[in-house]
Amino acid sequence: MLSVWEGSLVKLILVRHGQTLWNREKRVQGVSDIALSNRGSAQASSLARSLRGEKINTIISSPLKRAVQTAEAINRFHHLPIEPEKDLMELNMGDFEGMALQEMMKNHGDFLKRWAEDPASVVMPGGESLSELQKRAWGVVERIAVKSGTTLLAAHNFTLMTILCKIKEMDLSHIRQVHVDVASKTLVEFKNGRGNVVFFNDIDHLSGCEEVID
Repeated sequence: MLSVWEGSLVKLILVRHGQTLWNREKRVQGVSDIALSNRGSAQASSLARSLRGEKINTIISSPLKRAVQTAEAINRFHHLPIEPEKDLMELNMGDFEGMALQEMMKNHGDFLKRWAEDPASVVMPGGESLSELQKRAWGVVERIAVKSGTTLLAAHNFTLMTILCKIKEMDLSHIRQVHVDVASKTLVEFKNGRGNVVFFNDIDHLSGCEEVID
């Protein structure tokens, strides 16, 4: 898969940010810079505690607030510089940014049907396609995979899904099979250029967070 991984063990911990109010309201979030909600902050803290014993060498985050805040919560146990990486930002949803899902289904049903049928190449009006997102996000993975160790990536749903499709050698048409929940963690180990998903979309640490009121 990647020659730079040959002969060494590389671990990637893929983390999705905690909940925002737009997540709860089922609004299209994309590149809008929305902070964590109260519940999202509690989720990030629980996620951080679940990772406190992990030896992490590098933390890289999307520059969007919700990802940075999640990375900062995790970093309270690791004291590393958090490296911002714009190519880990969420899919640019263009004209749909901030729109409620219900409104999209009512007024843009034909577009959503085309996207469901061909998620890889359909471009968001005024935004980008999943293929474009995958290209920039995978470039981050290639850039950080030059040395052994454990890197934590704090990012977003579609961003992480496109990375996982690449790792699992899946076509983007099957992207819905690798959906990740808010404040989830996924561990991938690479050895001799091949990726192995050790655990996927782990949210066991979030027990009790649903009681936090936004």
